[in-house]
Amino acid sequence: MGSEADEKGDAAVYDGRERFKVWVRTNLLLVLTIFSVLFGLIFGLLLRLASPHEVTILILGFPGEILMRILKMLILPLIIASLITGLTGLDAQSSGKLGMRAIIYYLSTTIIAVCIGMFLVMTIQPGSRHSKPRNGTQTESGVTTLDTFLDLVRNIFPKNIMQASFQQTRTYYEDKTDENNATYSVRKTEEAGSMNVLGIIAFCMCFGILLSRMGKRGLVMIEFFAILSELIMQMVDLVMWYSPIGIASLIAAKVMGMANPEEVFKSLTLYMVTVVIGLIIHFCVLMLIYFVTTKKNPVHFFYGMLQAWLTAIATASSAATLPVTFKCLEENNGIDKRVSRFVLPIGATINMDGTALYEAVAAVFVGQLNGKIMTFGRVLTVSLAATVGSIGAASVPSAGLITLLMVLTVADFPIEDVSLLLTVDWFLDRCRTSINVLGDSYGAAIIQKYSQEELDEAAHRELNESMELGALHQNHHEALEEKTVEIDDNSA
Repeated sequence: MGSEADEKGDAAVYDGRERFKVWVRTNLLLVLTIFSVLFGLIFGLLLRLASPHEVTILILGFPGEILMRILKMLILPLIIASLITGLTGLDAQSSGKLGMRAIIYYLSTTIIAVCIGMFLVMTIQPGSRHSKPRNGTQTESGVTTLDTFLDLVRNIFPKNIMQASFQQTRTYYEDKTDENNATYSVRKTEEAGSMNVLGIIAFCMCFGILLSRMGKRGLVMIEFFAILSELIMQMVDLVMWYSPIGIASLIAAKVMGMANPEEVFKSLTLYMVTVVIGLIIHFCVLMLIYFVTTKKNPVHFFYGMLQAWLTAIATASSAATLPVTFKCLEENNGIDKRVSRFVLPIGATINMDGTALYEAVAAVFVGQLNGKIMTFGRVLTVSLAATVGSIGAASVPSAGLITLLMVLTVADFPIEDVSLLLTVDWFLDRCRTSINVLGDSYGAAIIQKYSQEELDEAAHRELNESMELGALHQNHHEALEEKTVEIDDNSA
């Protein structure tokens, strides 16, 4: 008996080791990312004790600089490919009311998520406790809220789409002196050296919607952008395997260059708590919307989606979770396949509630760290940029960081402090991805509720067409039999 128990114990230990090895192989990138974060923190804190020279910090941070340059390089093709591909998949003409309801739901929940994030970050102010001193040469005091709003509208409509890929319109004030030596300011606009992300997104949205209406003539272009999107995703995958080295480099260099790291880490903790609280509140809002519209238990629906939710946390990718989400929706929650197969693929691309909330909080947090004054114009700019920018976010791990660079660029915030957010992004990435998946899932149920009449009519039409086709085949078969009997009679 003792030997059998020992053998069973050894077998259990062996199975546990094998399962652990399989988990490590499956989640190797996650393990490397967590290890790089810890290594960068410990290595940076230890080197701080030696008071490293500025050149040493520069060299140690160089791999991280390369990572940031690669991420910036991917911004433009990522926006163009993913946004156009997602919008061409809507096909509003053939999908009719179903497509319109999906668009309204996506935009509504994304705006709600951004509003929740902006309210929390402006109330809690996680970055104000470690604000950097403002540069005395800044001239933003002369720029009014009206100027900021008009610049926002100007950038949505760029005068040259090629120029928009590396410059955007900004208002500035130039001091001049009249004949009486009196100084006055003149409002002028210039094309500054940073990407006009809003203009590119607006152009791609218009391009994608019109392309989806071209029918068969546009299939070649649609296939081109689908292939381009897939290629960009493969490039992102390659970058993600390099990212542990770059992340460790960025964190170590940032820690060594900090004047007071203890206060910054406190701010990061508060920042992470702000994002998590916002995601929880938005999840409750999604459940409330589901309950009000369908009159069904949202907790029971969430229990049916539990496997997809856990998969989203593990993979940090809405696209990788799609097969499990299909299964949970259709088998556990009884969602019509015609709805799930339409809503989920598009939702995985353009419905990023968690990402939009995260980008709004992160952008304002970076602005608070740098002592930026959050005027109404800036709040409006960040809100709109986070809402629209989340549409272009790819459904792959850490894609929100790339779109966050876009939001910071639009808001004219320094992008260098994104390296600080990398210390906790591996965790927040999984949190926001799980909310993205649940937002798509609750949306599929809500859209089915309001599209049930159209679905029933379509099913009835298909049934009538199949019956008519069957009757036609039956009549044709009977006519052939009669013809055969007639031929036989004539032959006899």
